Amino acid sequence: MVDTLRGRPPSPTGMRLIGPSEVHAALDYEQLVEALRQMFRSGCTVPLRHHHTVPAGGGREDATLLLMPAWQSGRHIGIKIVTVFPSNGERSLPAVMGAYLLLDGTTGAPVAMMDGPALTIRRTAAASALAASYLARPDAERLLVVGTGALAPQLVEAHARVRPIRNVLVWGRDRDKAAKLAHRLDRRNLKVAATDDLAGAVRGAHVVTCATLSKEPLIKGEWLPQGVHLDLVGGFTPEMREADDDCISRARVFVDTREGACKEAGDIVQPLANGRLTQDDIAGDLFDLTRGSRAGRRYYDQITLFKSVGTALEDLAAAKLVVDSLRN
Repeated sequence: MVDTLRGRPPSPTGMRLIGPSEVHAALDYEQLVEALRQMFRSGCTVPLRHHHTVPAGGGREDATLLLMPAWQSGRHIGIKIVTVFPSNGERSLPAVMGAYLLLDGTTGAPVAMMDGPALTIRRTAAASALAASYLARPDAERLLVVGTGALAPQLVEAHARVRPIRNVLVWGRDRDKAAKLAHRLDRRNLKVAATDDLAGAVRGAHVVTCATLSKEPLIKGEWLPQGVHLDLVGGFTPEMREADDDCISRARVFVDTREGACKEAGDIVQPLANGRLTQDDIAGDLFDLTRGSRAGRRYYDQITLFKSVGTALEDLAAAKLVVDSLRN
């Protein structure tokens, strides 16, 4: 079965090894957003991910080990193994690394092993775009990207697939990195520039997407203009924050999954703990939005907020799409 896949030769076990460039090429955002939509509608079994702190040693910041399984009975089983080493920049290495293993759901046989970071980046950006298709204004043209890491260009591309994005501003703590990223993304039908005025950029945006490892809020609620959609991607532990409590209070709040966000996302966990947010204040998740059980944006000037921490459901949908694309 897997011998019909393009890409690298199969391993001795028959498992196909798929590298990062092949993963990116296989995951067109239009197709991936639709694959995620269909997977959230149909559902699959997703245990809460295993989250472990691993001492990095040498006085460096502790690392994180994530194990994310999911399966559809009789179809596919998948598990992603991810490490996050915040100090890897000192070694000129990516902070996030890992791999995804896709198994046959009827026999347990390995089908493919693929690059974990590439899969994660694409499905994470696609999940934000999926949420924006329900929550961002249909005429949203101005996008602000907060962060300059590997996710930033993917978020631009993904959001531009679901909304008519024409103007993009990039803000980062390192102004040179922001300028280089803006120069790389700028093209005829998409004007991209760097900014060092975060407050002003937020006030002028239609969509704000944040992909940082910040532990202190970067976005203030007082900056949010009417009708903006705020997309919070980066914080994946209870200690991490990208937006302050005023953002939460002013917005109609959605999450990717209630179970994950309410346990792991600092932008949700901390306001729940201090009383600025209640469980009932969370309007819905991607299951609700894709199944039509909860409305997204209810009126033009409403402020909406989407907080994602990631779910193995998204990885499984993306991995299946990779394999299907390489078969065709």
